[in-house]
Amino acid sequence: QVQLLESGGGVVQAGGSLRLSCASSGRTFSRDSVGWFRQAPGKEREFVATIHRTGSTYYSDSVKGRFTISRDNGKKEVYLQMDSLQPEDTAVYSCATKDAILTAPYYTRANDYAYWGQGTQVTVSS
Repeated sequence: QVQLLESGGGVVQAGGSLRLSCASSGRTFSRDSVGWFRQAPGKEREFVATIHRTGSTYYSDSVKGRFTISRDNGKKEVYLQMDSLQPEDTAVYSCATKDAILTAPYYTRANDYAYWGQGTQVTVSS
């Protein structure tokens, strides 16, 4: 069983930045695709970004150019650098992992992923 732990959430003013971390207990983390999702109150869970085992990345249109996903396989961590935050970015952010083959596509659906963290709250005030 893989455990994921997110950290780095908090309250920030519009235009500010936060850096989220996702720490994995998985033994094969370097083979995983890792995704970040978010869910605002009363809304469905939304794909944010994903990073392939090769290091290539894919973003939702709503965060492209503002958010950056990266990974450190030695530490078994994935990061989400969030810049130019806006009130509409307010949500609980969760990371998820899936063991993936080298030629796997980008996974953007929640049910593509096998393991999930509990999430961390991000609140952006106007």
